Amino acid sequence: MWIIKNRIPISLGIFALFPILVIFLYRWSSRLAFPTISPQSRIPSSISSSCTARSPLRVFMYDLDSRFNLGMVDREWLGSNRTVSSANLPPWPSDSGMRLQHSVEYWMMASVLYEGGGEEWREAVRVQDPATAEAFFVPFFSSLSFEVHGRNMTDPATEVDRQLEEDIVQFLRESEYWNRSKGRDHVIPMHHPNAFRFLREQINASIFIVSDFGRYSQSLARLSKDVVAPYVHVVDSYENENTADPYESRTTLLFFRGGTVRKDEGYIRAKFKHVFAGEKDVVYEETRVSGENIKMSSEGMRRSKFCLHPAGDTPSSCRLFDAIVSHCIPVIVSDKIELPFEDELDYTEFALFFSVNHALEPEYVTKKLRAITKEAYLVMWRKLKSISHHFEYQYPPKKDDAVNMIWRQVKTKINAVKLEEHRNERLQIPDWWTQKRR
Repeated sequence: MWIIKNRIPISLGIFALFPILVIFLYRWSSRLAFPTISPQSRIPSSISSSCTARSPLRVFMYDLDSRFNLGMVDREWLGSNRTVSSANLPPWPSDSGMRLQHSVEYWMMASVLYEGGGEEWREAVRVQDPATAEAFFVPFFSSLSFEVHGRNMTDPATEVDRQLEEDIVQFLRESEYWNRSKGRDHVIPMHHPNAFRFLREQINASIFIVSDFGRYSQSLARLSKDVVAPYVHVVDSYENENTADPYESRTTLLFFRGGTVRKDEGYIRAKFKHVFAGEKDVVYEETRVSGENIKMSSEGMRRSKFCLHPAGDTPSSCRLFDAIVSHCIPVIVSDKIELPFEDELDYTEFALFFSVNHALEPEYVTKKLRAITKEAYLVMWRKLKSISHHFEYQYPPKKDDAVNMIWRQVKTKINAVKLEEHRNERLQIPDWWTQKRR
């Protein structure tokens, strides 16, 4: 009891002294020199400049024999000792047909070769010294190799494709820089679902450039390691659309022209013929690929408010990107699709999504589309038009076009590789993060 009683006067004394202490500190604060440190001055200048200045990815491109790339584009390059450059790069052939849709490998190579301006917006620049490179580009046109050498899978020419794959794998195994990272900082395009199909497993640590993951196991390809790239559209871009009222001028509600016999999730294409039967403002036609049919598809997309994108043999197809550059709002029906650049683009702002089960219900999709007001449609249409340049492959490359967007994605994967490498260099024990923690 004595202790409790005698604590009260002590606490009152402390409160009585508090105002005096405040006055004392106020009068002396001007005499006390506390140095101020700006956030920037805390960072060493060598780090500050590299962190604050945006810099393109430094890419070393392997110098491969032309049989691995341009010899399949232009036969005059086969057996040639010429070194490819921006000055002698042959154009992509205008008569390549549907081979164009998977030509991502060609456009990536062209962008690395480009020597024009644009350092302030280019996402990747070529370096001649591999010791200074952040990423290593392997310019093997594996998609074109599949198309050229025995596309039907049983043709004897398929062995040419296999031999090219074996030669590339051997070449990489002999590379100092491949062995240094086990290939994790190497970029290998394989956009066609059947590209590099014989020896994929032997290079699965690398960064793949793919169209989707429909033909890959998780041990081969995954979103955390690889980059989903858009197809190269085969219809002409609707560059000069100056329609004052696209809602009224686009008289077809929903449009689809293409093959309807497909594997896997693509089985729904055949069923849609019955789902949309009798819908007067819906065009759903089965066609085969030809120059004339591509032209008719382009015209149909430009007359339509919405373009149907059901899965094909894999979850994605060129049709989605044809619709985007035609400014026809995509209606995507797939439960497994992965989309390009989704960390930067919100597809729900310019596309509509339906599950397979819902889409197969009669009138379900069309009722949803008809319920969209003109004002809501125009908001989506304007957004679609504003982002369509991200899906353009071209040479010379331009700011934020498809190939620059791809390299920007590659840079994020390279940063993840660097993080893992730097951690492993300083860890004294096996990675504790993967061990069971209390």
